[in-house]
Amino acid sequence: MPTSFTVVPVEAQGPAERREQSPPEEEDEDRDRGAGDGIAKENSPFINNAEVDRGNMYEGKNMALFEEEMDSNPMVSSLLNKLANYTNLTQGVVEHEADEDSKRKEIKVPRMGTFIGVYLPCLQNILGVILFLRLTWIVGTAGVLESFIIVFMCCACTMLTAISMSAIATNGVVPAGGSYYMISRSLGPEFGGAVGLCFYLGTTFAGAMYILGTIEILLTYISPSAAIFKAEEVGEETEAMLNNMRVYGTCIIILMAIVVFVGVKYVNKLALVFLACVILSIIAIYAGVIKTAFDPPDFPICLLGNRTLSKRSFDVCAKFTESDNETRTTTLWRLFCDSSSLNATCDDYFSLNNVTEIQGIPGVMSGVLIDNLWSTYSEKGSIVEKKGQPSVAGSEDTKVGGLPYVFTDIMTYFTMLVGIYFPSVTGIMAGSNRSGDLKDAQKSIPTGTILAISTTSFIYLSCIVLFGACIEGVILRDKFGEAVNGNLVVGTLAWPSPWVIVIGSFFSTCGAGLQSLTGAPRLLQAIARDGIVPFIQVFGHGKANGEPTWALLLTAGICEIGILIASLDSVAPILSMFFLMCYMFVNLACAVQTLLRTPNWRPRFKYYHWTLSFLGMSLCLALMFICSWYYALIAMLIAGCIYKYIEYRGAEKEWGDGIRGLSLNAARYALLRVEDGPPHTKNWRPQLLVLLNLDSEQLVKHPRLLSFTSQLKAGKGLTIVGSVLQGIYLDKCTETQKAEENVKALMGVEKTKGFCQIVVSPNYRDGISYLIQSAGLGGMKHNTVLMAWPQSWKQTENRFSWKNFVDTVRETTAAQQALLVAKNIDLFPTNQERFTEGNIDVWWIVHDGGMLMLLPFLLRQHKVWRKCKMRIFTVAQMDDNSIQMKKDLQMFLYHLRLNAEVEVVEMFENDISAFTYEKTLMMEQRSQMLKQMQLSKNEREREAQLIHDRNTASHSAPAVKESVAAAAPEKVHMTWTKEKFVAEKHKNKDSNASGFKDIFNMKPNQSNVRRMHTAVKLNGVVLNKSQHAQLVLLNMPGPPKNRKGDENYMEFLEVLTEGLDRVLLVRGSGREVITIYS
Repeated sequence: MPTSFTVVPVEAQGPAERREQSPPEEEDEDRDRGAGDGIAKENSPFINNAEVDRGNMYEGKNMALFEEEMDSNPMVSSLLNKLANYTNLTQGVVEHEADEDSKRKEIKVPRMGTFIGVYLPCLQNILGVILFLRLTWIVGTAGVLESFIIVFMCCACTMLTAISMSAIATNGVVPAGGSYYMISRSLGPEFGGAVGLCFYLGTTFAGAMYILGTIEILLTYISPSAAIFKAEEVGEETEAMLNNMRVYGTCIIILMAIVVFVGVKYVNKLALVFLACVILSIIAIYAGVIKTAFDPPDFPICLLGNRTLSKRSFDVCAKFTESDNETRTTTLWRLFCDSSSLNATCDDYFSLNNVTEIQGIPGVMSGVLIDNLWSTYSEKGSIVEKKGQPSVAGSEDTKVGGLPYVFTDIMTYFTMLVGIYFPSVTGIMAGSNRSGDLKDAQKSIPTGTILAISTTSFIYLSCIVLFGACIEGVILRDKFGEAVNGNLVVGTLAWPSPWVIVIGSFFSTCGAGLQSLTGAPRLLQAIARDGIVPFIQVFGHGKANGEPTWALLLTAGICEIGILIASLDSVAPILSMFFLMCYMFVNLACAVQTLLRTPNWRPRFKYYHWTLSFLGMSLCLALMFICSWYYALIAMLIAGCIYKYIEYRGAEKEWGDGIRGLSLNAARYALLRVEDGPPHTKNWRPQLLVLLNLDSEQLVKHPRLLSFTSQLKAGKGLTIVGSVLQGIYLDKCTETQKAEENVKALMGVEKTKGFCQIVVSPNYRDGISYLIQSAGLGGMKHNTVLMAWPQSWKQTENRFSWKNFVDTVRETTAAQQALLVAKNIDLFPTNQERFTEGNIDVWWIVHDGGMLMLLPFLLRQHKVWRKCKMRIFTVAQMDDNSIQMKKDLQMFLYHLRLNAEVEVVEMFENDISAFTYEKTLMMEQRSQMLKQMQLSKNEREREAQLIHDRNTASHSAPAVKESVAAAAPEKVHMTWTKEKFVAEKHKNKDSNASGFKDIFNMKPNQSNVRRMHTAVKLNGVVLNKSQHAQLVLLNMPGPPKNRKGDENYMEFLEVLTEGLDRVLLVRGSGREVITIYS
């Protein structure tokens, strides 16, 4: 801000004056880059100040109070201005939140309304191949009632999904990508990626199904002569048809892929033509139904007894004809008999039954609906028979193969029909996929999608009733129209001609296939560019204009798999699985968001409820297993594998998804359920608070402490990694963040699963106390503190480290927490090392809860320590029976289910050695020196001068001069050598006058001598048995009650562990942590 300026009222200020006052753009940008308080600006389409004019920003000096905030936050006026002018991105794949302003291109404002943008695309995607090729057959096989149930279930499933989708789609701006974006932003990257790829596979297999439908129409109804493979023998018709499908399908896929590659705009231009074909075909069906009421079309069916005959191989429906008083046999006779003469040997069933002709389409007023109400399921290869028609059964051994009957090509049952039918209700996502092109997506998507589902549901349900009411049952069950001269069954009902349906369905299936091949690669590209599935990132690349070339190649390849399956009835259940899984997760996303009541969940569409979403999800899951339980399991396995892969390898994304909210809610619920009191002994495990030391660069001093933590925990239980920074938080917040990042990075490297907590405190001692008291939450609190031994506790610069250490020991005891102290932590193994042999030795001196037994067991679960053997040593006193002690200990370990060698070490009372006595004396003298060094600065300077004068007078040895330097105020070297001792002993007794206690004539405290004796003796025993052990665990003696002996306590511990490489000092919490009971 300028230091001096003139305030001009806004009303009086002219445009020219404002222009003069505002700085040039270059300066403005430079200033913008350099301004602020170092806080990164939020990257968002609404809050992005990189190009905001600073003059506009500080316009209105009555906002001067908020200048600091304006460096990182915009004024409300500029925010509202950006919101008003906000336009969605082009139909691309980069999420709008992450796209930079510099990359954003100017686009025209979308103008598509509900009807053109959502309703018609949904209509076109929902109505398709199944309606024309399979719906009549489903009605004939399942009957009108069961077909109605099938269609109602599927339509209810999509309607409930549409309600959930509408809620999600109207909860903020949904970029292009449709269901994938909705699920991934609602349920997180793992679910989003898994379901997005499932939706992609579903769309790809849908393309294969549409292409197979196209070929079936072409080779069965338009041009049967175009077939390359012909059936040479009876029964090979199906195999020949499948081979034709494979050849033609591969050719059509290549052709369609080229069309899509050359230009999507051609596909989009043809979309309206294909839609017109669908609508005209449906109108033709309804017109035909109305016409049957007063003038049914003439489609006679030929029956032999009650068996339906295929009219592809004969034209006259009679055994013989009369002409010129002469009886002649027909083509039908020759098909069933061995010659054309009247006395020829004929098929048994043919001889016993009459040939009759009935109308295939009796009309809506004929009452045929009653006959078609019930299901007629059949085995593969069985003959299509008319119920209620008189028939005389022939001999059972008569072969029917090769005779002109209409056979069923697959075994039929209710659940299989659900799987085949379900793809005909998919396509409800077409509107949400176009959200970037809509004028008002939040209004259009719910309205258009729900209207489209309502319309198509009405069409399907009415067609079921009308087909059942108009068409004879045997024709309905005749899948390929063989009884009606190879006509499409729906076509026989249509008006004015069957060709309206044939041509219409051909073009509509072509169009649907093209659109699948257009949409699927874009969906894959969207997932690839999100970067959540690393191995598909190559498919994010494409042509210069963004067309997904590599994704198109993969889509064509997967589509070819569907083509090689070749059967429409086999491909349909596969894509049903993938679509149902996608719809299930849309419902789950809505239910989770609604139940969590996250503040950001504010959909404009209000007609939703979590119960509806849950019902939709349950229905989707039920339909998956109804269609095909093994396909359902395979689809779930694929989705599960993708989920785990993204969780393991995928990029970290934070999308504010519902699963994260669900996890927080679950964690809160679990924390409230966990009792605040101590857990039962059987559930006890060390919940660690690891105390780390950081250097001046905020890096961890002893990384091996975290390695040891991960070896001890193996990812189970609670781990809190804590550290203390000395200072005031306001000054240290940046360093705190840096320290936290460094610790978290190291935790990741060492595979330590847990939480990081950095505390800033005026002094280190208090910070440790805060962590011990307050780390954790509720029942999830630590019960064990792990820390490294302060190696430099004897150095003067670090003279408070031993005080902090002893206070930490006291505080853990007061808090009833266990304490683990790792000595020589830098010699401990990393996670990559493996001990191939060696021992973990436990020295069990005092029983304080069994912690010493439990720790080696936990360590040996990890690969580093797995091959180490566990040995337990205990110490027998003079009065103890060492043999009985060993037996008891072995029995105790047997009940604990622990495998370990047991040894009882006898330690007899003997005289205190001179070495112990001298070591104690030196320790106490050193302690006395420390206390003297804590005098005030003036006293220390005065003492230094006095000692200097005295030493000069006595012409002492150079060693004494070193001692004088040691007493200097800047740096005191505290190692007490023999030379210093001799030199100081000859000092004048007047030194006592200045406050010094005569440390050279003092005698050691008997209590300290006894303690030192124990430490020296025990150290000797431990060294004798465990010097080469990989790890030694020792009971850690408690600190003295009298705080004056704290420093001596450190010396005792030092002596106790002297000569050992890796030591873990263990101090239990006083409660049992291991039990012999189950």
